[in-house]
Amino acid sequence: MEAEIKEQNEQQAPPPRLPRPEWLKAKIPGGTGFARLDGIIRSHKLHTVCEEARCPNMGECWNLGTATFMILGDICTRSCGFCAVKTGRPDYGLDWDEPRRVVEAVEMMNIRHAVITSVNRDERKDGGAPIFAETVRLIHERVPNCKIEVLIPDFKGSEEALDIVLGSKPDILNHNLETVPRLYRTVRPQANYQQSLEVLSRAKQKGFVTKTGLMLGIGERTEEIKEVLKDARAVACDIVTLGQYLQPTKDHLPIDRYVHPDEFKMLKEEGLKMGFRHVESGPLVRSSYHAAGQV
Repeated sequence: MEAEIKEQNEQQAPPPRLPRPEWLKAKIPGGTGFARLDGIIRSHKLHTVCEEARCPNMGECWNLGTATFMILGDICTRSCGFCAVKTGRPDYGLDWDEPRRVVEAVEMMNIRHAVITSVNRDERKDGGAPIFAETVRLIHERVPNCKIEVLIPDFKGSEEALDIVLGSKPDILNHNLETVPRLYRTVRPQANYQQSLEVLSRAKQKGFVTKTGLMLGIGERTEEIKEVLKDARAVACDIVTLGQYLQPTKDHLPIDRYVHPDEFKMLKEEGLKMGFRHVESGPLVRSSYHAAGQV
């Protein structure tokens, strides 16, 4: 009986965490320069996806003049299996002072490439698109030399919401496919692969530089990754980022495998052959990694 109980417990237990390989170890951000930048973020009551997603490149990017600001609050209406952002239904409306605070932080941090992203606000018909547009407009107005990339949600397929964002004229329209279609139900249960491709397609048809990204090591197969890259090129996507998925907490999806740097290199070569104008591919790559060199 005890043996049966032990066997059942072993079957129910989560898989053990894989030891992290050497190529995935990043330097912890620190120093007076980093502390000053972090202080600016906190004093302006802003959120950065750098911190929320526990990005390993945060210190490097901030010091190089790139930062990803997460607008529309810190509660997301979706429950993606990979994401550390809080899930729930926001009990607050749009914060129309937020764009001003973002722009002040961009100025004070000497940001040369600002990435503006957000939580999903599916409780709103416009998905919060007007705050995206106002943030981009103010950066254009007050920091004209700063390039602006918007990393947007799918807005539940709303072309009207997408047009509100595009009307502010960002330099890059980024929407991440995140993973292969087979894994969407687990990884992005409230999203739709074809709908995400349509976001990229609509932006490209309107003349914008488009970008997408994938996490690797979450259960996909290499051939599936190549098929997604082909799909992205079929809608004329310009830029793609490929990076290793890192499990933020034990309650999130486990890491299926650590993808070797050689595979990332191979996928970069494949992507360039397909016609992407830029492929950022490596274990520590995230959506905004080296973004300033991709415009």
